[in-house]
Amino acid sequence: MIIDAHSHVHDPVEKHLALLDEAGVDKAILFATRPHPERAATLDELKGEMAVLSQSLAGSGEGRAAALRELDDAVAAHPDRFVGFGSVDLMRPGAEVAAAVEEAGRKWRGIGELTPPPGRADLLEPVLRAAGDLPVVVHGAAPATAADLATIGALARKYPRTPLVISQLGGEHWIAAIELVRETPNLWLELSTASLVFSVRLAIAEVPDRTLFGSDAPYGDPVPARALVERVTPSETARAAVLGGNAARLLGL
Repeated sequence: MIIDAHSHVHDPVEKHLALLDEAGVDKAILFATRPHPERAATLDELKGEMAVLSQSLAGSGEGRAAALRELDDAVAAHPDRFVGFGSVDLMRPGAEVAAAVEEAGRKWRGIGELTPPPGRADLLEPVLRAAGDLPVVVHGAAPATAADLATIGALARKYPRTPLVISQLGGEHWIAAIELVRETPNLWLELSTASLVFSVRLAIAEVPDRTLFGSDAPYGDPVPARALVERVTPSETARAAVLGGNAARLLGL
């Protein structure tokens, strides 16, 4: 089974399904999203969509309910293709975050993708405290900082029961991300939108049992993302694990 471990709701969802079919992907972990860059046909339209992302990173709750409804609808319409992860508002008081995690855990297979403001990865702690063995995915590229990655590592060690996934191979801090995952048994590494081919090769070589193929669609594309994993992974056993076996184990499929 091929599993894309990182994707966002598309508008319309049929565009996403076509991409998955082209890539030969059986299932995709699906996160809610407020911006929809796939809607943009011009640079100005893209800037408008990405302004929504800037607002959400600044802590605005506007559009969260609509994004969660989109996620509900996509997973309900295609339960054979999508594995939904629920979102929580990191800016709420800790008790409210814990309640939201508990509610999400009854409905979804995990929590994510969570994106704390830069320098505030500590906001993840109430989520991890409440998550138990529910997987949690945290945004690993900018605006995450090197200090944020260090905080994520410390929190993973503090809550060893919770599988914690660093997405986007840690962005520009990919070396530190690989080292953290290699040294921390409950940390996982997702590979989407990596900027360097050899960073993907090294990640798989170092932690083949906790590295996940992902596309970050619509920001990325599952076709070249899968091809990259296959290109840099000579071992058939490791390739099968990264392309789906590891994600199936993480999700309990």
